Amino acid sequence: MKHIPNLFTLLNLFFGCIAIIYILQNGIIIVTDEQGTQLLEVPEKIGLASLFIALAAVVDFLDGFVARLFHASSALGKQLDSLADVVSFGVAPGMIVYQFLRLSYAGMPDGVQAPVILLLPALLIPCAAAYRLGKFNIDDSQQFGFKGVPTPAAGLLVASLPLIYWYSNAEVASILQNRWVWYGIIVVLSYLMVSNLPLMALKFKNFSVKSNLPKLILLAAAIIAAILLKWMAVPVVFILYIILSLAFKNKTT
Repeated sequence: MKHIPNLFTLLNLFFGCIAIIYILQNGIIIVTDEQGTQLLEVPEKIGLASLFIALAAVVDFLDGFVARLFHASSALGKQLDSLADVVSFGVAPGMIVYQFLRLSYAGMPDGVQAPVILLLPALLIPCAAAYRLGKFNIDDSQQFGFKGVPTPAAGLLVASLPLIYWYSNAEVASILQNRWVWYGIIVVLSYLMVSNLPLMALKFKNFSVKSNLPKLILLAAAIIAAILLKWMAVPVVFILYIILSLAFKNKTT
């Protein structure tokens, strides 16, 4: 019984590995538009990687719930959880960024042969995720609040970007074809993970509206944004999460 939560954690890792397979199996391809113009594109199957990262996040939430249900929390489970999170919410999102950086360069003259050193900044995301998780494991003060953006939140943000790319309008898609946008995402997201910004954990300690106000605001905003903005809701809710955490700083620490 004590290993049931660990099985959930390993399922998180399993889904993360599947996501990486989908990301790396699909290289840049040439497509032809209605006017006969040849365009470079990343196949939509990378969207399946986003799905498996989301599934990994669901399982990541459930393993903690199952551990509490069976009173089976352990030091081994804590370490397994971090190792799985590095893959699912660090390495897999880093590979997504890597592929979109390739796409951004491929649209330039001789961009298909872009030096690999220009793509390596994408690997800062898994490095920041590993640092964030290592710091979390040795800090017992992050029970009801976090120092820095949680790795799953960062991973889900990146996982939403391929879906936004394919299912939003052409203006949004063109923004995500700009290499400087991706470099900006890398820098900002890596900083947020390794920083000491006080951010709220989405756990309800009690049923008081006053003590849970920022979480309730975030929940309501997430529902409205999902209805109105679809996949664009993910980055909007992510930004709102940070704003609310800092605005209600006394409730997140």
